[in-house]
Amino acid sequence: MEPSPQPYARGADHRWMQLALCVLCMAMIANLQYGWSLFVTPIAAKFQWERTAIQFAFTVFILTETWLMPLGGYCADRFGTRPVVVAGGILAGISWTSNAYADSLTVFYVSAAIGGIGVGAVYAACIGHALKWFRDRRGLALGLTAAGFGTVSAATVLPIYSVIQARGYENAFLYFGLGQGLIVLLAAIALKPHTKDEIGTHAMRAQQSARSYRPLEVLGVPVFWTMYLMFFLVAAAGLMAITQLAPIAKEYKVANIPVSILDLTLTALAFALAIDRVFSGLARPFFGWVSDRMGRENAMCIAFGVEAAAIVALAQCGHDPLMFVLLTGLIFFAWGEIYSLFPAACADSFGAEYAATHAGFLYTAKGAAALFVLQLSELVSVIGDWQAMFYCAAGMNAMAAALALLVLKPMRARQLAAAHAPAAPA
Repeated sequence: MEPSPQPYARGADHRWMQLALCVLCMAMIANLQYGWSLFVTPIAAKFQWERTAIQFAFTVFILTETWLMPLGGYCADRFGTRPVVVAGGILAGISWTSNAYADSLTVFYVSAAIGGIGVGAVYAACIGHALKWFRDRRGLALGLTAAGFGTVSAATVLPIYSVIQARGYENAFLYFGLGQGLIVLLAAIALKPHTKDEIGTHAMRAQQSARSYRPLEVLGVPVFWTMYLMFFLVAAAGLMAITQLAPIAKEYKVANIPVSILDLTLTALAFALAIDRVFSGLARPFFGWVSDRMGRENAMCIAFGVEAAAIVALAQCGHDPLMFVLLTGLIFFAWGEIYSLFPAACADSFGAEYAATHAGFLYTAKGAAALFVLQLSELVSVIGDWQAMFYCAAGMNAMAAALALLVLKPMRARQLAAAHAPAAPA
């Protein structure tokens, strides 16, 4: 007589299905961020507006997406993933549908704010959903979910571009706005809360907190602010390096030199920019998987150290077109993992009950980094010393790598040991 299956065996397929739904939702909302650049030129051609004025809509989107994400995370923790994803999908659909009929910059700005709120809500809810369903493999689950926001969504770039060329940007906004919003709604219907026998029993090497912290309680814990500082350093360093790719390519006279890799030929700068989402997306599940096996801080130290070395190598060896492309890919690969490692470490440290809220708080470091890099880029454009910015980015990564091993690792170990310690008698 065969033994009856364990409860987890019956739930294993369920949780991978839940993860697939999260990846799908992330891919459907990603175009509001990554697809925007396809629309700027046709909008400018139609209305004769300054490109900087049009691009301000993207700034509005990023700010609302980033800074309101904790609210979306809290709603997901409080009311469940499904209603938050439904609301976020509706807002995302409204945003692009409104853009199809927009005839003023004000409408584009308001639409961007609506889209930012919707995308932030879906992003936070899906990240929290993956954290709760995959307690044993949080790094891998988060990496796959975050990759949906990058690599998977890259498949829609060509269809959007084709519709813009054939039917105009208005129809592209309308068709994809309605289509993406509808797919998110349909996927949200199948999202369901996890149960204790479906969260996984795979051997866990990552230490996890014995209790769940309340939403605002984490703001008084030094471990949170250490991770926040590290997230800020790495996010800002990556953005600093990425924003200087065009200047360094022109300085090294490689921007327009053709490079061939695997029968694909593009100019060096175009090749470097084209692999952004692919390499950044691949890094998220890879380093997440690594962190599940060797620890969050160890994986952070390796990734941040690799990025620091790649940035320095690019500054030194970027005169060669092929090396320029390869080292740029390595920078993207070592940068993308922050979207899996930090939320996983945050959930390990503070529990799963309010994991989406805590991840949302941590994600605001990206918004702070973007504002910092924006101001620094304006300063660099005046003084013209892009190399100083490049080496500053390498130094910030090296600092984050050192903090991971020398500060965060022992600090988290002490916090988790205290959380597991028995309470003192009254």
